[in-house]
Amino acid sequence: MNQPAPEFDAQQLAAFRQALEEKRRDLENQLQIGDDAARPVSLDQQSVGRVSRVDAILQQQMALAGREQAADLLRQVTRALQRIDDGVFGICLHCEEPIAAARLEAQPYASLCVDCQSAAEQG
Repeated sequence: MNQPAPEFDAQQLAAFRQALEEKRRDLENQLQIGDDAARPVSLDQQSVGRVSRVDAILQQQMALAGREQAADLLRQVTRALQRIDDGVFGICLHCEEPIAAARLEAQPYASLCVDCQSAAEQG
């Protein structure tokens, strides 16, 4: 990357790292807890009524969707930690401009600046 990383001091980088590591732990715990909810639903009609089984299937679907979101966010958090290690944390992966500190404080795993994120969401 041509653009130097934003000038974060060691204390700021340590705070970002701590926030990311806490988020990673939370997500790992969420994924571990979600394993039970995402298990296949039993097809035994006698032990579970039709309505209850449909409800269980819907809950399983929601658990699977939540699990996919958590896994995706975990990947983003892991990549952000790697960017800290690589010395490029805070640089937009698309335009290579610095990402606003306020954005990183709100979402430390952000990999795109606001403009590039907006463009990505629209197109």
